[in-house]
Amino acid sequence: MNLTRGFQNLIQKNLTMEDALPTKMPVYVNSFAYLFGVISLSSLVMLIGTGVVMTIFGPEWYHFSSAGRFLNSMHFWSVQLLFGGIIMHLLTKFFMAAWRGERWLTWVIGVLSFLIAAVAGLTGFLSQTNFDSQWISVQAKDAVNAAGLGQIINTMNTGQILTLHIVVLPLAVCAFVGIHILLIRRDSPVRPISEEKKVKARK
Repeated sequence: MNLTRGFQNLIQKNLTMEDALPTKMPVYVNSFAYLFGVISLSSLVMLIGTGVVMTIFGPEWYHFSSAGRFLNSMHFWSVQLLFGGIIMHLLTKFFMAAWRGERWLTWVIGVLSFLIAAVAGLTGFLSQTNFDSQWISVQAKDAVNAAGLGQIINTMNTGQILTLHIVVLPLAVCAFVGIHILLIRRDSPVRPISEEKKVKARK
């Protein structure tokens, strides 16, 4: 109960109702540069939805039934769209210097979200339960051992990898993305550099 109340207080202190559910958006948000974040978010929703269904019905269903293979394909292509969207989002925001106006925390949280999602993608490959996943697991084991994480993560342990991929990493990604969106809603989308110069010139 205290945790829920504390979370409510945190949101109320950092967000107004207009920030949380805006009725107006700045004109510059209509630019193509602001599209990639939405693509990434939409892909994440699709990934979670297809992933939940695949988890419920299991590997036999999504490997051998027509509906399962279709959903598996949707899950796979959502991953490609997610990483394409995130990379383009990071690049556009980097060249827009999106950390301006004390938004450095938003930028850092976004980068951390990408890194966690990358690990989630790797564990997804490892949990395919086919020959490819076995080969990738062996290669990843060497990389994990070289990084000194072999005592913590065993890429050959299917149960451990499935737990990471289905529970731990998705929750971590969703938490970081949620904080990222909360910060954007609080501080508003960053202005283009040219737009900021115009505002300063008017002052």
